[in-house]
Amino acid sequence: MADPATITLAVRAAVAAATDKRTWKAAGVLVAAILTPFILIVVMIVSLLSAAADHNSNAIELCFNGGAISSRVPADYAAHIREMRDGFSELDAAIADISSQVEDGQLDATRIKAVFYSLFFGAENLRMDASDYRAFADCFVRYETRAEKDEDGNKTGETCAVAVPLKSLPEIYANLQTTLGRTITHEDRANASEIYHRVLYGGSVPDYGEAFNAWSNGLPLSDAPFVGADGFCSPLGEGWRGMVTSEFGYRTDPFTGRHKGHSGIDLAAPQGTPIRAALDGTVLFARYKTTGYGYHLAIDHGGGFVTFYAHCSKILVAEGQAVKAGDIIAEVGSTGRSTGPHLHFEVRINGEIQNPRSYLP
Repeated sequence: MADPATITLAVRAAVAAATDKRTWKAAGVLVAAILTPFILIVVMIVSLLSAAADHNSNAIELCFNGGAISSRVPADYAAHIREMRDGFSELDAAIADISSQVEDGQLDATRIKAVFYSLFFGAENLRMDASDYRAFADCFVRYETRAEKDEDGNKTGETCAVAVPLKSLPEIYANLQTTLGRTITHEDRANASEIYHRVLYGGSVPDYGEAFNAWSNGLPLSDAPFVGADGFCSPLGEGWRGMVTSEFGYRTDPFTGRHKGHSGIDLAAPQGTPIRAALDGTVLFARYKTTGYGYHLAIDHGGGFVTFYAHCSKILVAEGQAVKAGDIIAEVGSTGRSTGPHLHFEVRINGEIQNPRSYLP
């Protein structure tokens, strides 16, 4: 170890250098020289990600709504778009054929194509014939044998196969997994739903703020009655009161410093802490976003009663899945617009935000 005198001289030299303008100028040049390559790499990555996002958006628009493919679109993307358009044409034929057997309701062609797109866009060596596309579309219906009737509604003694459109996404995905012989992940399903909502509502689906509220409140809810909040449980357990870091109502926004409304309650917990469903219900949506609410989901409990869970690190359920109160549905994280691991928890009734403290046990 160096002696005290040597250390003192070294400290004095360092202080002198730190207060000398020429040293700072030289250090600045050195730091710039060292960091410039890294800055350029970061800029390049951001540019590539931005370009990829633009290409993805354009691809969805061109596949679902048609239009000329710009010469600026990379050749591989253009080839995938043309292949997907051909696939959609085959699906349209299969859907039309199945629709002739539907007595009640109709097939959701947009949903079928969104799922197909999420599973196959960009796939290498996609080889499917008409029977494969028909088998894919058949996953969205079940067939029942019913008695034929004449024009007066009397049974003729003959029977026919009737296609009944499925409303349960878990049932549809179970059919697809069997037909395709592959696992369809929660991410696959969330991607399909994101594409579906994007096509259905037009443009990018918002993930924060008033635009998000308008979108989420406009989603169709189940017609099941609300059974009551007697079984309401805390998504993070009995000790939730000691976890509260931000209350419902007006607060100072941690990002802008402005006085702003807070639509839920923030519960701080370690990364990966299990998040549980507050009540029985059906998953309304599950989304994997890197901005706004990050990884987030909502559960429809019937009667217009919805709970919302945001900034998760993992989502363990899929849209349309039935859950029971206390089921683990996600894990705490810090995705999106977040300053640290926590759960942002909301309660909404017919689109009106409520104070979660009024329901938490």
